[in-house]
Amino acid sequence: MSMNEEEKPKLIATKIWKCKNADCKAWVREEFAEAGEQACPICKGPMHRSMRHLPAVQNKIKSQPRKKKNEFDF
Repeated sequence: MSMNEEEKPKLIATKIWKCKNADCKAWVREEFAEAGEQACPICKGPMHRSMRHLPAVQNKIKSQPRKKKNEFDF
C-alpha cells in the first residue's frame, strides 16, 4: 500500500540542536530545548544548531480556569 501525496505530512525547515558526537544520534527541536541548551540530553556532550525538514507540530496551550469575580458567579 503506497501513500498518496495528501497523506504525507508537509515538511518545513525547522531549527534544531544536534549532538556533535558522531556516535550519538540525539537532536531536539529548538522550540523544545532549554534556553541556551548546549549539552546533549543523552550523552551530555556538546550540541550545535542545525536544520531539519520536519512535520509541523501544534503546541497545545492548556486553558486556565476562569476566576470568579465574586461568590455569586458560576
